[in-house]
Amino acid sequence: MDPSRISSQQDFFEREGITFKKPERLWLHALLFVSTFISCLIAGTAWIGKDALEVSNWHYGITYAILMMTFLSAHEFGHYFAARHHNVEATLPFFIPMPLFFLMPFGTFGAVIKTRSHIPNRKVLFDIGVAGPIAGFIACFVILIIGFITLPGVEYLRGIHPNYPMPEPGQAGGIELFFGDTMLYNFLASVFKNPQGFLPPPTEIYHYPFLCVGWFGLFVTSLNLLPFGQLDGGHITYAMFGGKVQGIIARVAWILMIIIGLGFLYEKFYFDLQVDRPQMLYTALQSVIFPVLAFLKKITPGLFTGWFGWLVWAGIAKFFVKLNHPPLEDTQALGTKRMLIGWLAIIIFIVSFCYSGIYTEEVAPSQNQQGKAPIHQV
Repeated sequence: MDPSRISSQQDFFEREGITFKKPERLWLHALLFVSTFISCLIAGTAWIGKDALEVSNWHYGITYAILMMTFLSAHEFGHYFAARHHNVEATLPFFIPMPLFFLMPFGTFGAVIKTRSHIPNRKVLFDIGVAGPIAGFIACFVILIIGFITLPGVEYLRGIHPNYPMPEPGQAGGIELFFGDTMLYNFLASVFKNPQGFLPPPTEIYHYPFLCVGWFGLFVTSLNLLPFGQLDGGHITYAMFGGKVQGIIARVAWILMIIIGLGFLYEKFYFDLQVDRPQMLYTALQSVIFPVLAFLKKITPGLFTGWFGWLVWAGIAKFFVKLNHPPLEDTQALGTKRMLIGWLAIIIFIVSFCYSGIYTEEVAPSQNQQGKAPIHQV
């Protein structure tokens, strides 16, 4: 057949909005789902302090795996059903397993769907983009409430760490794994914590499947809502404000990520510059930079606890996701209802955002905590 004839037919189909649905590879989706569930079993078993290489221990990770798959499914099927509602062809979710605990301790790199037909306008783009984060957020919200209401006593943690003395964060010796604060997590903890239960410190959250998955889900939701390129947040801000404003927002957010990600350097310079040294250059830096750092530490101490991972995400955003959203010809306004939902998504981003991320830190040993088991490192 004449290639030009094929090309003209394809152009006609595209102009008329005619698409041909490709057959779903259901076996692949099922295989990835099962593989991800198993890798989450392994992660949940490791988080609970059991030997994850022993298959007979995997039942310890069932709760964690079910909760993780619930969150991932809620997010991705939110996108999927929104796409189908607008007759946009989309694949079922591709779940991404990661059974190597030392590479990704949560057991998965998430899940994705792929749209296979044209998105006609900003309203459709907005609906598909916002549906996933909101659905995932609702799942995390419920998971955390259940987790706080059903918190066990300290004896649960002592079953993992014998003679656990209920320390404040930072009292245990060695390398500790910290889950950073989020506004929503702290609020739900204060409202729904079981009075008879023990609220674990940030260094022990990962032993509690509901709290671990809930925290992780909020963290992932905030990452997806970053206003970059093809992330959900990029779709939302582009649909709400247009390409020019989305580009400005993306660049401001990118610069802020770099500033936050350099927090560990501010802390290092702050302490290094307090040491007297004879070198002229060092003395000059000490007299000029140290007062600035001391002032910043006084008024914005959180700046010194920024997560190094934000530098990594800034690189991913710049070189892979891209800052600017691909343009759409449609310029129609979203309308009041969708704009309100968009502002709700922005609020979700704010209350889910974890400034200090997840990180390890070496802390001094406590005399009354010699029996604590070693902490996993990320």
